[in-house]
Amino acid sequence: MSRSLVATYRLQFREGMDFETAAGLAPYLKALGVSHLYAAPIFAAADGSTHGYDVTDYNSLDESLGGVGGFTRMSDALSSADLGLVLDFVPNHMGVSPANHWWEDVLRWGSESRYAPTFDIAWEAEKILVPVLGKPYGEALEAGDLSVRLDEKAGALRFDAAGYGLPVDPRSYGHVFGLIDHPEKDRLVRRFSVATPAEADELTERLLEHLQDGEFGEALQAAIAAINADRDALHELHEAQAWRLAWWRTAREKLTYRRFFEIADLIGVRQESRRVFRESHQLVIRLARERRLDGIRIDHVDGLADPKGYLEQLRQAFHSVRRAPSVHVEKILTGDERLRTTWEIEGTTGYEFITALAGLYVDSDREIEMTEAYQAFVGEEQDLRGMILRQKRSIFQRNLAGELTALTGLALSVASLGLSTRDLGPDTMARSIVEVAAALPVYRTYVSVDGVPSRDIAIIDEAVDLAMTWREVEADEPIQFIGRLLKLDFEDGADIAGALDFTRRFQQTTGAVMAKAVEDTVFYRYNRLIALNEVGGEPDLYGADVSVFHDAMQIRLEDQPEGLLATSTHDTKRGEDARARLYTLSEAPERWAELVAGFAQTLSDRRISVEPSLDSPDPETEWGLYQSLLGVLPADFDPADDALRDEIAARLAAFAEKAVREAKRWTSWTSPAEAYEAALADFVGAMLEDGGEGSFIANFWRAVQPFVAAGALNSLSQTAIKLMAPGVPDIYQGTEFYDFSLVDPDNRRPVDFAARARVIDKDGSLAGDLADWRSGALKARLTAAGLALRSQRREVFTAADYLPLTVTGPRAAHVVAFARKGEDGHAALVVAPRLTLTLLQGSDDIAAATKGWEGTTIRLPEGLATRGWRDILTGETLDVGSELAVAQVLKDLPVAILTAI
Repeated sequence: MSRSLVATYRLQFREGMDFETAAGLAPYLKALGVSHLYAAPIFAAADGSTHGYDVTDYNSLDESLGGVGGFTRMSDALSSADLGLVLDFVPNHMGVSPANHWWEDVLRWGSESRYAPTFDIAWEAEKILVPVLGKPYGEALEAGDLSVRLDEKAGALRFDAAGYGLPVDPRSYGHVFGLIDHPEKDRLVRRFSVATPAEADELTERLLEHLQDGEFGEALQAAIAAINADRDALHELHEAQAWRLAWWRTAREKLTYRRFFEIADLIGVRQESRRVFRESHQLVIRLARERRLDGIRIDHVDGLADPKGYLEQLRQAFHSVRRAPSVHVEKILTGDERLRTTWEIEGTTGYEFITALAGLYVDSDREIEMTEAYQAFVGEEQDLRGMILRQKRSIFQRNLAGELTALTGLALSVASLGLSTRDLGPDTMARSIVEVAAALPVYRTYVSVDGVPSRDIAIIDEAVDLAMTWREVEADEPIQFIGRLLKLDFEDGADIAGALDFTRRFQQTTGAVMAKAVEDTVFYRYNRLIALNEVGGEPDLYGADVSVFHDAMQIRLEDQPEGLLATSTHDTKRGEDARARLYTLSEAPERWAELVAGFAQTLSDRRISVEPSLDSPDPETEWGLYQSLLGVLPADFDPADDALRDEIAARLAAFAEKAVREAKRWTSWTSPAEAYEAALADFVGAMLEDGGEGSFIANFWRAVQPFVAAGALNSLSQTAIKLMAPGVPDIYQGTEFYDFSLVDPDNRRPVDFAARARVIDKDGSLAGDLADWRSGALKARLTAAGLALRSQRREVFTAADYLPLTVTGPRAAHVVAFARKGEDGHAALVVAPRLTLTLLQGSDDIAAATKGWEGTTIRLPEGLATRGWRDILTGETLDVGSELAVAQVLKDLPVAILTAI
């Protein structure tokens, strides 16, 4: 790396953020104390893209952001401020769009296209399915939704499907040319009918020359009008293409290419091919060579056929230009899963850190009471693990039915070669695949041509054994056969090749099964404590002992000392401070249940019966909705502010619609229940419709003040920990202040950077900001102070030791403390509160957390004891012995970061 990692700042480009705007932020980012700008995808993407993950050209910078010129100026501005650049890169998939010239060429020429090997397409299928029609193909044809049109500028014919354009195979132009009343008719028919992909440019040139003849142009337009008027002729032209238009609902079952999850507009890219890798990474390698790229974040690494092989190729490509940018991967680690150190990367983007923090702030001693309150309100017992299992089966069999069909075919092709497996049928095979996938405790395994890692053998064996206990498949042999495929447990070369094909596709699919079932379904169905329903989280891991957190940090130090420490990302279900506030509900489940009962009674007349035995909102949704309302309100919320209430109501309504559609119980994206959704929107509106004294929202806000204060204290605590923990703090745009965002796209709203710049430029002790804790200024200044320390003492926060500190005394349960100590003796220490609702004892002012610590102490081990320390937040110096009195450390601020002097 040309610049060492201190901290990254994540910017979402598009929708108001472009290269010029980002360049103007360089002085602010430098003042804040980050070392790198971490940019969301900036490569050319589909027209109107709001996020950039639907890339259409890996080797072009998006013109809407400023193109090459704008990027160069941004890069220069960053360099002038001594800031590096980390780019978000999407190797797994590209956007299916007319702007994607590789994809257009494949559609035009089919398997003969130079780019046919670029995409993960099932070429054994008769056609490339293009599921974009709003109705079945026959109905669309009869309704006149399909037509041919001439792109005069490009010199090409295109097939139009209600505004969606597709290229026409030049060899089929004869269907149109044959209807031309012009002397060139026969020559054009013959010339185009024998065309080859190598002649594409010449064909375009010829047609453009003919179009300069006005008489020919008129004749061609007449021929186009004639074929458009003849449904049979139009259908015949359609059938002559390498693609086939289809109803959008067909994608679930018949899609002929690998998708990103279940999104047909994103096609899988075969990065395992060296040629594909080279062609898709030209720009990023050039930027590294030019010292304009200091790091890269690999999106959805689990979607790649061979993540380890891909990362090796990437590392070698950078080394070939004598550069070594940092490499981070978007990888969700579940349970006790650890990052594969054989990947030789800096680390993950940090979702596991969010999970570790949740364990600190959720009160595990009150889980039973919260569960009882939740189940009493929703009227039924909820089995989370059973729910996940059912959804994994359902997602695989329904939403990803096409992928299941492809996998079944691959498995049967190997089974047919074995005498003991040749009798296995497609239904049994499909159900066996589903059961093994449902039993996997992780997103995927990493079997490849290099072999089967020992940890994956254990995972596969465990999944096979578990799947057999469920008895969903009548015999054990088919499930065991899937296990053999996944472990490449064969002797014959053809069998091993077939097993590799199956395993590669299976591993690319199980991540989608897990994500769609858990993150995008169960996390919107199971609402006991929604702060735990986070990417990479497990809602039944309900709090943990402080020692569990310390163990997690030790693992981070061992596996990824430069892994990112995320608390908010573009993919998190809610902002970091919304979660921090909602954690506090775990400390007072009975009080929350009492409040919810009152809220529900107040709004009972706004709950609408939309069909027998179904109200909107239903109890499960309503229980979660009150938490979402608590999480979204700013700390300085004023119920009388009409404009603010209207804004929050609109945001919450959009979230509620997304939540119930993702839950897929009473409505869905593919089959919206209009009456249910309309009633839900009205219910959300009722929550915020009037801010006067006695209104629902005024009473709600008054009642939840203890949770608001405790949540702010949690926010400061997790910020301090993030700044000192092993890894690299990643600051998501705007989260220097409190972040009460809801799920995407709410978390991509514009940020007031000027307000943040004014705050971090303030001088003096942070203790003076304590009275103004609702503004978020204290969090911003805490962030800047911690980042300044990291910049000054970089060696303390890279390979430095992580030292858990023992806390004793009456409030020991309310403190987490640890130190970082470098080999040179430099050290830093953090003291942060936890279980803050109980700590504040009902107060609605976080200043209460600076009192009552008498008798609570932190033991300092050898090397930290009998030293002088300076609090970087207050400027105060302390001389301590073998123990540090918490009352002394937290007398001015409820959180402390100390540095040895």
